[in-house]
Amino acid sequence: MRSVAVDLDAASTMELVNAASAIAAELAKRAAPDSAPACMELAETLAAATDMQEAVLAGFVGVVDTGREVQRWGFPSTQSWLRNRLGMREARAKERLTLARQRHRLPELTSRWESGTVSFGYAATIASAVARLNDEDCKAAEEILLGMVDQSFSAGKVATFGRRIREVIAERDGTEQLPDVDSRRAYDRSWIDSTRSLDGGRYIKGWLNAEDAAIWDGTLGPLAKPAGTDDHRDLSERIAAALTSVLSGGHKATKVTVICELDTLTGGQAPARLADGTPIPAEQARRIALSALVSPLLLGKGNVPLYLGRTERFATPAQRRVLESLNPTCAVQGCQVPGTLCEVDHVHGWALGSPTDIDQLTLACGWHNRWKATNPHRVQITKTADGRYTYRLQPPGGTTRPSRPRADEPLTPWTVEPKTIPPPHRIALTAHPPQPHHPRAP
Repeated sequence: MRSVAVDLDAASTMELVNAASAIAAELAKRAAPDSAPACMELAETLAAATDMQEAVLAGFVGVVDTGREVQRWGFPSTQSWLRNRLGMREARAKERLTLARQRHRLPELTSRWESGTVSFGYAATIASAVARLNDEDCKAAEEILLGMVDQSFSAGKVATFGRRIREVIAERDGTEQLPDVDSRRAYDRSWIDSTRSLDGGRYIKGWLNAEDAAIWDGTLGPLAKPAGTDDHRDLSERIAAALTSVLSGGHKATKVTVICELDTLTGGQAPARLADGTPIPAEQARRIALSALVSPLLLGKGNVPLYLGRTERFATPAQRRVLESLNPTCAVQGCQVPGTLCEVDHVHGWALGSPTDIDQLTLACGWHNRWKATNPHRVQITKTADGRYTYRLQPPGGTTRPSRPRADEPLTPWTVEPKTIPPPHRIALTAHPPQPHHPRAP
């Protein structure tokens, strides 16, 4: 017979997390009861408990984010850590990070969330609504939106009203917000809509097919890189600046790399692919070739690109095209920065004598390229049969967390000595008064 024994008053946070993990692992193994009413009640109770655990997790993430711990482990941002270590999708990671960063500005919401009277869905909705507001407007918005929650408005209605609050504030401050629109219509042909704003600006929305998207990436990608460490523009702002540069004639060389067999260009049906791995039909590859300069890529045994020499310190444009065909993303395992936005990296370091030969180069994003240069002892390098390098980042010295622990695997405080506490007492499962019911967010 297995049991969970813990003294709730004396237990450390680590021990409470271990107990919650053990209970969750046991619950996951059990089949749901046959009674639908019982399952409905259990689902609501468990969901309320999960919401309170989300509040605790937001606190943990906030401390990690503030302390910049993720950089020590080789992650460029907290959001990247959430994606790779906690297995979250991009939208989920962004939502969790917003909650972690906004909870200290939302004291009433945080208190009600931790006590179980406000759900995770409402908390995430309100945190997102106030993320771009100043502290004074944030306080007023929190009061208004919590009032809507008390009136049992759905999370969708609260989100809509949150957007309206931002619009009113923008009107008050003399600014305008770009309206939320569906930016993709799943058309076969590319399209762009453009409308003027009241202050003489212009809204742009549209969708590009794979061929046109490749031209977009090949043209704007290199121009949209940060100008330096003092460049604090976000990616959207840099892309707008790059587009303006192209439209004003400041950039003339647009390159699109298409990888295909010779038979495809002479009438075969074998599909081609773009440098990021996107497949394109054979006829589309032939259409691109009609108006393009064709650069053959000579491959040696095992489809490994041959040497292009060591006469230059920096990789040539031809070498970069080869690398982009091999590396759709940054060489660091788990990093999703597109290869077209990465820097050419000498695998074993130019200063250490690494030649600028194609089989000694790879692509790494700017952040990981600098991180690797300052932490070479923490990078495990492997090479695949087709010549692609993969970097696996090792944990900081003196710590061992090789992988995400299983739910039933006890956590160990690898930097903190375990706390000595009195002998634990077994928890007696007793009936508790029902928690206040709050509407579930969809």
